[in-house]
Amino acid sequence: MDKKKRRAGFLFVLPWIIGILLFTLIPMIAALYIGFTDWTIIGNAKFIGLKNYQDIFKNEDFYQALWVTVRYAIFAIPLTIITSLVISIFLSKNRKGVGIYRVIYYMPAIVSGVAVAIVFKWILDPTNGLLNSILAIFKIKGPDWLYDANWVLPSYLIMAVWGAGGGILTYLAALKDVPQDLYESASIDGANNLQKIWHITIPMLTPIIFYNLVIGIISAFRKFTDAYVLGGIGKEGNFYMIYLYDRAFSQYEMGYATALAWILFAIILALTLIVNITKKYWVFKAE
Repeated sequence: MDKKKRRAGFLFVLPWIIGILLFTLIPMIAALYIGFTDWTIIGNAKFIGLKNYQDIFKNEDFYQALWVTVRYAIFAIPLTIITSLVISIFLSKNRKGVGIYRVIYYMPAIVSGVAVAIVFKWILDPTNGLLNSILAIFKIKGPDWLYDANWVLPSYLIMAVWGAGGGILTYLAALKDVPQDLYESASIDGANNLQKIWHITIPMLTPIIFYNLVIGIISAFRKFTDAYVLGGIGKEGNFYMIYLYDRAFSQYEMGYATALAWILFAIILALTLIVNITKKYWVFKAE
C-alpha cells in the first residue's frame, strides 16, 4: 500500500480516533483520578488515595444495593432469556399473521424506559392498578407490589419479562440459519418436536444465548430508569445505580460515586470474563 492510500485511510478513521479520545479515553482517565479524590463538584478535587474505596467497603448501604442488584440479576437474566427464546421459536413458524405478532412482541424493546415505568406504575398500583383489578374479577386480593417489601422483586421481574422481546430479533435471525436437513434427519429417526428443539434448536442457538447472557448481565447491573421512577418500599428498590446516583447528585460526593462506578465496572468485567471462559463447555461451534 503506497503512502497516498495510507494517508487517505488515516483521514477516514481520524474522526473516530478523535471521538474515542475526547468522549471515551480522556473521560475514563479523568474518572479514574476522580475516584481517588474528595470532590463535591463545587471547588477543587482533593486527592485522598484509597479512602473512597475503603469507605465503600465499610458501608452497609453499598452491600444492600449490591445484593438487591445481584438478586434481581439472578432471576431476571434466565427469565428474559428463556421467555424470548420460547417466543422466538413460536414466531419462527410461517403462520398467517406471524409478522404482526413479531412486531407486537418486539415493541417493548423500542419504547422509552421512562414511559414503560410510568405505565407500570399504574399497572402495579395496589388500589386502582390494572393487575389487581384483573385479580379482583377472580376474587383474588392482589398484593401491594412496590409497596410491599416481599413483592418489590417480583414487580421488577414482571417488567423484565414484559420487555423480553428485545432478544427476539437475534433469535429469529439465528433460527433461519439452522439447517433444515437436521430437522428432517431427526424426523426420520422418530424425534418429536420437543426433542428437536432440545437436541437441535437450542444447541444451534447457544452462540446467541451467550450474546444475550452477556448483554443481560450488563443490563441487569446497570438497571436505573424504571427503578428511579418506580422506587420500592424501604431499600428493596435501591439498586446499585440508584445508590450511585444518590451519592453523586443528592449528596454531591462525586469522588465516592465515581469509585462506585469503577467497582461496578470491575464486577461486570469479572462476570463477563467468567462467562467467556465457560462458553467452551456449552456454546456450539461449527466445525
